[in-house]
Amino acid sequence: MTNDIWANVLSALKGALGTNSYSSWIEPLEFTQLSDGVAVFDVPTNFIGNYVSQNFGDQIIYHMTKAGEDVQRLQFRAPSQARAAPKPKISKRPVEPDSGAPLDRRFTFDTFVVGKPNELAHAAARRVAEGGPVTFNPLFLYGGVGLGKTHLMHAIAHELKERSPELSVLYLSAEQFMYRFITALRERKMMDFKQLFRSVDVLMVDDVQFIGGKDSTQEEFFHTFNTLVDGQKQIIISADRAPGEIKDLEERIKSRLQCGLVVDLHPTDYELRLGILQSKVDVYSAQYPELEIADGVLEFLAHRISTNVRVLEGALTRLFAFASLVGREITLDLTQDCLSDVLKASDRKVTVEEIQRKVSEHYNIRLSDMIGPRRVRNYARPRQIAMYLAKQMTSRSLPEIGRRFGGRDHTTVMHGVKRIEELKALDSQIADDLELLRRALQE
Repeated sequence: MTNDIWANVLSALKGALGTNSYSSWIEPLEFTQLSDGVAVFDVPTNFIGNYVSQNFGDQIIYHMTKAGEDVQRLQFRAPSQARAAPKPKISKRPVEPDSGAPLDRRFTFDTFVVGKPNELAHAAARRVAEGGPVTFNPLFLYGGVGLGKTHLMHAIAHELKERSPELSVLYLSAEQFMYRFITALRERKMMDFKQLFRSVDVLMVDDVQFIGGKDSTQEEFFHTFNTLVDGQKQIIISADRAPGEIKDLEERIKSRLQCGLVVDLHPTDYELRLGILQSKVDVYSAQYPELEIADGVLEFLAHRISTNVRVLEGALTRLFAFASLVGREITLDLTQDCLSDVLKASDRKVTVEEIQRKVSEHYNIRLSDMIGPRRVRNYARPRQIAMYLAKQMTSRSLPEIGRRFGGRDHTTVMHGVKRIEELKALDSQIADDLELLRRALQE
């Protein structure tokens, strides 16, 4: 197998596994030969070879076979003495690729579109990125996939590098933290590990939920956290859920994570999605000056693709590329043809009945009371929340939703939706309830 073919396989694996898993587990592999259906790789340690074999072996074989190679199994060889990795530099320095995970140049504050669902997270990230005395520690950002957590993490690192290049800033995923910790254990280099992680000025750990259930890693993370906080060093953490909701995370770590500022990036609303699309169009218009986009296309996409900003941006990228290749205006018809698979996958499949049942369970009330005529607060507020979610998560019209709530008029539904829109910006409990219900309905 040639180096070019292996390079193509690596590119495919990076796309399939994501940047974090790729840099932690695939990059250390060194392809040496392919003979009699056996692909042989040199690896720094036996642990890495075993982990890759168990977790990514099928993926590697699939992509090598897809590239035209006859691969039946993989073999990983660790040297009798593990190759000594260069000792990490721990001097004061800006963010660099070899100090952690690489930063995406696109993810800056200038390219982050701010709206009501993310304005608090954006403001908190800005404050931390200004440097100076530590005001809240840690900053904990959480939210679902594609809502901007990683974007803000990268933006903070970029801004710190620009403002204070003398600072030692370490950004990496929780998976990379675990990988480095286990490697240090096996290679008996724990002092180097502790020196690296406990001497930084700013530690940024992405997707911390992945250390849940990893007892030894949690122990080291706990002590690293305490050392940095005691030294007035800034810690920034992200996860896909609030600290208290992370499964198999030690209570003492949950407590530490909750002692700073915990900020939720709420699911995007229509206005924010439209703003994101418009900002991307400004970029693409410079790349494709010959293309025109018809009225209503962006509004259509903002309505239809509502759960994941990455999917939304990817859809727009594909749309512009397709229109450029065929030399046609970007119309609604072309959009529906080009993005039929994306739109189908993004169709809301939640039913009004499922929402009613989930809301009644959440508030511990009978379904018949929630959809019935009684207007007492114990039933009225959950009813309005269910109406709001039905409007947001289904394609049903207001009159249709009203009929499923005891034959209520569409104006009643409209009032309920508007009231919840107002309350979620003022009442954090209602905002949290909405997020928990939305996640439960999307599982």
